Parts: sequence; C-alpha cells; structure tokens
Amino acid sequence: MNTRIILIRHGETAWNAVRRLQGHIDIPLSEVGERQALALGRALASESIDVIVSSDLGRARQTAEAVVAHHKLALQIDPALRERAYGVFEGLLYTEIAERYPVEFAEWQARDVDSIMPHGDRFAESFHQFYDRCIGAIARWAGEWQGKTIALVAHGGVLECAYRAANSMALDSPRDFQVKNASINRFIFEASKLGLEQWGDVAHLQTASIDDL
Repeated sequence: MNTRIILIRHGETAWNAVRRLQGHIDIPLSEVGERQALALGRALASESIDVIVSSDLGRARQTAEAVVAHHKLALQIDPALRERAYGVFEGLLYTEIAERYPVEFAEWQARDVDSIMPHGDRFAESFHQFYDRCIGAIARWAGEWQGKTIALVAHGGVLECAYRAANSMALDSPRDFQVKNASINRFIFEASKLGLEQWGDVAHLQTASIDDL
C-alpha cells in the first residue's frame, strides 16, 4: 500500500531574494512569500489530505498554516524537516562565504558530501548527514500514514534530497534541477522507496490574481 506525499517548499523570504544563506536561522516570509503561501493554500484547498506536517522554522510554518486554513486538520511540527545546518555560513551572502571561507566554500560547491563547514554559534552538518535526516523523516511520516495522503512543508534542501532519492541520483552529482519557492511536488512512497510523480508545479503562482490576494 503506497502513501501519497505532497512535498512543499516554503514561500519566498527576503533572504531568498538576495541569496543570503538561512539554514537554521528563523526568517519569516516576505510579503511576496505570504502571497505565494495564500495562493498555495487555495491551490490545495480541494485536495484530500490526511495530515499536514511542517518544519518548525517560521517560514515553513507560515506556509503550512496557509494550507491548514483550508482543511480541518491540526498542524503537526517536525524539526527533522528543517533545512540543512550550515554553521558559520548562516546569515551570510554567498559572495561573503566565498570571500571569508574560500576553502570550505570550494568544498561545498564541489559537492563534497562529507565535508562539514565550521560550526560557529550554530552547529553544521554534512550533506550526507542532512540527507539521512530528512529522508528518514519523510519515510517515518509515510510509514505512519501508510495508504494516506500527507502534505509536508519544508525547505529547498529537503526537496533536493527527496528528488535525489526518488531519481536514484548520487549525492555528489550536480544539482541540475530547480527547487522553487511555494512549489507543489508529488511523490509516492511504496516498498520503502520514494517515487516522483510531479516536480516543481508553480502554476498557482503564475496567475494574475496572486497580486490581489
């Protein structure tokens, strides 16, 4: 018996717009992101959903609440669906990371999946550790709600991991696919494996009415 998964990336934040790395820093949605979340909620209003789960970070919770508004469900929170922890990289522009930490930045861009950036005030995790964490969380929710439809609201990195798992992509291969804010992505979980049905649906964001929400 398979589980249907609607995997959603949170709406845009001000930091997304300027390529400032968020990680575990709790950044709210921007005005654009709030409108995206409202449009997302409307797009999923007629969906039959059995449980809605969000990362505990505010940008994901705000997005999830816009979906919950159309369903008689209590929002579930799971910190295991957080974005990757980037240590001292968090809060910096990508250009600043490259300037201040050239060696670690080069390892990150070269997709060294076991390298860990300096911890700083916040801990960091390798991509491999992050992948195991979020894929484990997705599998756990799918197993608990076997045969049902679950909506998981998370982050770009979590969606990347799910895409790689469903397509059997090597973790160190280039990311040649987009992960869009407030996108709807559909998976099937069956026999302990993710399968991809639809990726990157943002049709609900492309209507003229989004500016009027």
